[in-house]
Amino acid sequence: MVILGAQWGDEGKGKVTDYYGAQSDFVVRFQGGNNAGHTIVTAGKIFKLHLLPSGVLHKKNTIIIGNGVVIDPRALFTEIDSLEKEGHKIKLLVSERAHIIFPFHVYLDGISDAYKAKKNLSALSTHRGIAPTYADKYERIGIRAIDFINPKYFQERFDLLVDLKTKQLRGVYGSKVKVDKKKIFLAYKKHAKRMKKYLADIPKIINSALDHNKKVIFEGAQGAQLDVDHGVYPFTTSSNTTVGAVLTGAGVGPKKIDKVIGVVKAYLSRVGGGPLPTEQKNAIGDYIRKTGAEYGTTTGRPRRIGWIDLVQLRQAGGINGLTSIAITKIDVLDNLKEIKVCVAYKYKNKILKDMPADLTVYRACKPVYKVFPGWKNGYGDVTKYSQLPKNLRKYVEFIARDLKVPIDMVSIGPEREKTIVM
Repeated sequence: MVILGAQWGDEGKGKVTDYYGAQSDFVVRFQGGNNAGHTIVTAGKIFKLHLLPSGVLHKKNTIIIGNGVVIDPRALFTEIDSLEKEGHKIKLLVSERAHIIFPFHVYLDGISDAYKAKKNLSALSTHRGIAPTYADKYERIGIRAIDFINPKYFQERFDLLVDLKTKQLRGVYGSKVKVDKKKIFLAYKKHAKRMKKYLADIPKIINSALDHNKKVIFEGAQGAQLDVDHGVYPFTTSSNTTVGAVLTGAGVGPKKIDKVIGVVKAYLSRVGGGPLPTEQKNAIGDYIRKTGAEYGTTTGRPRRIGWIDLVQLRQAGGINGLTSIAITKIDVLDNLKEIKVCVAYKYKNKILKDMPADLTVYRACKPVYKVFPGWKNGYGDVTKYSQLPKNLRKYVEFIARDLKVPIDMVSIGPEREKTIVM
């Protein structure tokens, strides 16, 4: 099973993965890094995860970080230590081929982002060193986890990387930041010793598990419109967030995937720049943001808010081959008089049913809405879909019909228990 964000991220993938994680044997992250943020609420406690897959709270699960993920060992061990203090025993495996984030990647991320922000060239970075680490990976100068734990080879690769990054910081950006090569090397040697016990041949383990009918969840980070190929480029993240990344970022073949669940927030939100046709810069947007606590898990930044966009979701459905959807945060829309759904865009005198790749066109698109009556709060002890308010059901069923994808789940609150499964 693959669980993906179908919008701009922050759809509630963590809760959905956590819910299905109770029935799984393995939960796998396959892309991104600690720029992701998954929030899980269970037994009155809030857990905010960044690198560890959301299935980590279930004792049965082995959790896996695949080769498509970039890893800051400082962030990883902080997260592990925090959960272990809460009494969670973590069964973690990390791909030998995953690339490592270093402090100079974080420096570069911040400096580069500040320059781009002046030129309005890209979405704001989370300043976690993600993009520079992926850049080094594709430039073939990066350091993988397996290189990291081999002291002699690590020294060789590290010397090259520090030399190149120092030149880049000074020569390209004129930075006076001092890269303390010795300090970083010694600190990361310690991280390497700790990481060694987690490293494994992940494709071999996952494929063997699937061959033995084990249940494996692949958990995506971010969302479809942040995909570096298929998203609203350049206002994207630095990795592929769509289903193809499962194959490359975890090392499995397409025939091994049985189900692809798209997580769809009942409205939409995003962080950073770029066109957002249904954006609500008004009292409605403020109300939804406040009610839905729409602030970034990783950065704390307030998210931009809009009505749900079916043009965008159709594209996500096609690219990812969604077999079903999970609709989250529907309770945030309680008590609104009316709720809107974008069914098409208007561009000049044309009606568009598909997302344009041309940003000059996309920026000029205006939403065409279908309006639904709202519903009142008060789910009480609702446990069945048929018990949900009639207008709520009409709303979600219209979305499913338009996307031609069935609904698997409706979330009516942040807690694990506030979940209606179809």
